[in-house]
Amino acid sequence: MRARREVTSMASSYVILALAIALEVAADVILEYTKGFTAVGPSLLTLVLFVSSLVLFSRVLLSINLSVAYATWSAAGIIATTAASLVIFHDKLSAAGGVGIVLLVIGVVLVNL
Repeated sequence: MRARREVTSMASSYVILALAIALEVAADVILEYTKGFTAVGPSLLTLVLFVSSLVLFSRVLLSINLSVAYATWSAAGIIATTAASLVIFHDKLSAAGGVGIVLLVIGVVLVNL
């Protein structure tokens, strides 16, 4: 097992993780406007947001285990991106999709215990 270098408090790490998730969700939403990466402005913004998210995520890994951080980042990103797509793009969510979202929330809580 490798030693972790504590560079920030655990609370600060979760704030950084939340910011990484927010940047990733913003990139996901803007990705809709890239038109397959043919629209230059949205494409560049999407790339900057994705890279920024990954840089912050890498900082989080200095104090939170990968298994916990990645599960949280992935699930929270899916939940937030789904919510954004429902609000912004008026996408529909099936009953099975709703159950999946609930299971993701439960999973994130369990992984973080």
